[in-house]
Amino acid sequence: MPIKIPDTLPAFETLVHEGVRVMTETVAIRQDIRPLQIGLLNLMPNKIKTEVQMARLVGASPLQVELSLVRIGGHKAKNTPEDHLLSFYQTWEEVRDRRFDGFIITGAPVETLPFEEVTYWDELQQILDWTTTNVHSTLNVCWGAMAAIYHFHGVPKYLLSEKAFGIYRHHILNPSSVYLNGFSDDFQIPVSRWTEVRRSDIEKVPGLEILMESDEMGICLVHEKTANRLYMFNHVEYDSTSLADEYNRDVAAGVAIKVPHNYFPDDDPAKRPLNRWRSHAHLFFGNWINEIYQTTPYNLNAIGIDRSA
Repeated sequence: MPIKIPDTLPAFETLVHEGVRVMTETVAIRQDIRPLQIGLLNLMPNKIKTEVQMARLVGASPLQVELSLVRIGGHKAKNTPEDHLLSFYQTWEEVRDRRFDGFIITGAPVETLPFEEVTYWDELQQILDWTTTNVHSTLNVCWGAMAAIYHFHGVPKYLLSEKAFGIYRHHILNPSSVYLNGFSDDFQIPVSRWTEVRRSDIEKVPGLEILMESDEMGICLVHEKTANRLYMFNHVEYDSTSLADEYNRDVAAGVAIKVPHNYFPDDDPAKRPLNRWRSHAHLFFGNWINEIYQTTPYNLNAIGIDRSA
């Protein structure tokens, strides 16, 4: 089944060009089926690029998925046209009475700030609490994962001496996890962050299970059975050129930044990088969507009532 997104969303043409099956709203109305309701709280500055990255992976599922774009109501985006936000996004206040099978909370370029100093922290805390009652399974990504695990469990983040930046080898710690079906023993994932969470803090919290880890970069993925939460601290969703874009942006801004680790061929920024994580990105998102489908109530109104699943 294809992913259902607004017909005029810029991501529509990109996904069609890549071969992702996309369903128009007009066609979706004619189908007698309950699509999975997936929400995307997009905190990234370039919202259009993030929409494409997430829709590409969510839309690869054989299930019909309806993607709803959500934004913080009290925060004004600087890098996305206002008419795009008004046309395609709803504020959380506008969707708070809805229920979602899955909900993604992205990263944000505020990770060096204490959480309490982020301008929209109060609203984000309300959203995180709301996911417990209105969302069957939440996927928190990068800073979104750090914010969520701090909010729910007080797990702190630590500022790194230099940016964790590049493509790093990871391994799985629980091969039987439904979220890791089909994963290789050794695989690579993009990392781009100035902070980290630490194993010693996570191990103090009952109910948190570390699923992925890197010997060099530490914790990557944590699962929490309560409320079906996933905390992904790295960027499996990144495009082939995402790290190059970040590197070139920082160089142009005069930021002291190293060439991303194990990314450019011969460490030469003039050479086009190869994507070595795409297959595992699709596996991870496909496993997440499949697990949602297997466990979510058919009646949306029942979501959040029984948290034993």
